[in-house]
Amino acid sequence: MGEGQPSGTAPRQLALDLLQGVWEEKMLLAELEQHPHFAEKPAEIRARAARLARTTLRLAGRADAAMKPFLQRPPRPGIQALLRLAVVELLAEGEAPHGVVNAAVTLAKREHAKAAPMVNAVLRRVVENGQGGWDKTQPQRLPNWLRGRLGATYGNARVSRMEAAFEATPPLDLTPKSESATLPDGEMLPTGTLRLAKAGQVSALPGFETGDWWVQDAAAALPARLLAAKPGERVLDLCAAPGGKTLQLAASGADVTALDISEARLERLHENLARTGLTANVVGADALEWQPEAPFDAILFDAPCSATGTIRRHPDLPFAKDGAGVKPLFALQAQMIDRAVALLSPGGRLVFCTCSLLPEEGEKQLEAMLERHPVLSPDQAAIDALAGFEPDWQAAPGALRTTPEMWPERGGLDGFFIAALRKA
Repeated sequence: MGEGQPSGTAPRQLALDLLQGVWEEKMLLAELEQHPHFAEKPAEIRARAARLARTTLRLAGRADAAMKPFLQRPPRPGIQALLRLAVVELLAEGEAPHGVVNAAVTLAKREHAKAAPMVNAVLRRVVENGQGGWDKTQPQRLPNWLRGRLGATYGNARVSRMEAAFEATPPLDLTPKSESATLPDGEMLPTGTLRLAKAGQVSALPGFETGDWWVQDAAAALPARLLAAKPGERVLDLCAAPGGKTLQLAASGADVTALDISEARLERLHENLARTGLTANVVGADALEWQPEAPFDAILFDAPCSATGTIRRHPDLPFAKDGAGVKPLFALQAQMIDRAVALLSPGGRLVFCTCSLLPEEGEKQLEAMLERHPVLSPDQAAIDALAGFEPDWQAAPGALRTTPEMWPERGGLDGFFIAALRKA
């Protein structure tokens, strides 16, 4: 807590700093949370601030609609962020109005003193209007650069369902290391992922200290299951960090090489291997230049991508990124696909995947790679053998597409495109 800050304003001030970093500076929360301004705060303040920021990012559109009738003109960005935060606390989280309004007025005086009376008046009107002003609002809309692309692919009605899915705080998904793993209480999904509706502190859960599981979205766990690595096989995890898929491959008994260009991200992979007691040959290098001693029996390539499929877990992403940064990724993905094919033994298996909702990073990449590489063919048998496979996931022969509005009764899925292929 900062010196002289009331206990109620410290986490709110930190949440406000995060929100302004996303909306005004176009930075990702992961970057902002590494900054000393955030990292040096007490753990309980950081935790509450991060939760408040993520919830506000998910519900900002609703908050704008709920307070719009009481605003004469759009407020300046810092005050708008503060109002959104307070409205979400009042109407989505049911916090006591007195505490929320007082804290918001205090923060408004720091941000722009003349705006404090307006903040007080707007929030009091929001409280008077009650929950009805919230229930009639619509889910947060994706920014135009992304909504237009997705609407052209999936149709606006389906995109609206995705936006509704993005509002909800996602459950915690765990991948067990083995059938005998010590696990917390939760729902075992058909695909083999354990899902926890409310997890609390992850490191305090049964099985964490003993390395019996790791955090990994159910959709993110599918590519390694589709590759079905076997004991003793030479397997390459291309773009491996932070390592969830590497852990899956290593747990199968395969001889795994985990390759990634980012030494910083590989530190997390080393930590995960140490905690779980699994082993892999970890290599920090550029995949386009790295030369292995011999080709691989199987390769999992989780390509660098827009990450648009992970918005339910990263609500800052649509605001911190724009369409300009996406297009260069398409060419890089194609280059790295060609490299993966070159590193694969004849008869070997390749699983290509992206955590993206954009067809240019999925379906269209698959079409193009099959044209460039006649030695590749779709492996539909691998899809058919996948535990928990549902027919509406099928995107093309040998390929799956998951989207966030799927499994609504279970808490949704990240958006992934996954293709299984064999080399002649």
